[in-house]
Amino acid sequence: MQKSKKMSFLFCIAFGFHYLCRRHHIHMGRNKFSQKELEEIGKLLRQKNAVNRGKQKLIRHQLRVDYEFNISDFNKPGKAFGEDELRDAVKRGAIQVLDDATIAAMKEKRARDKARDEAARAKEAVEAGEQTDWQEALRQWNEWEGGNNT
Repeated sequence: MQKSKKMSFLFCIAFGFHYLCRRHHIHMGRNKFSQKELEEIGKLLRQKNAVNRGKQKLIRHQLRVDYEFNISDFNKPGKAFGEDELRDAVKRGAIQVLDDATIAAMKEKRARDKARDEAARAKEAVEAGEQTDWQEALRQWNEWEGGNNT
């Protein structure tokens, strides 16, 4: 990644300025899905466009959480995003369709990376005194409790 894009990406992450990320075409979610996932996403988009604003928010949340699909990664600002726009995103290559096994392997890797990163953040927070090492605290509690029961 170019240095300016990398800095913009870090700025977006740190301050949540999604519009900057869009300007530099940085996706916040996934852009690779299985055909089955795309069919399910299409169904949710169809539902989203047929319900009120409150239910639309719930569907967008479901898209983000269950599929890591952010509409804003693929649509034009101010335009509705539905199944037709989803198909267009696939046609123009903004969304890639991969087989189920590849998607499963990709999700497993993302989960491992997320767990590794979270463990590193927790370790740094403990070392900086910003967080308690709950596993160490539990060990000490069990030692204390074991010593007081005799």
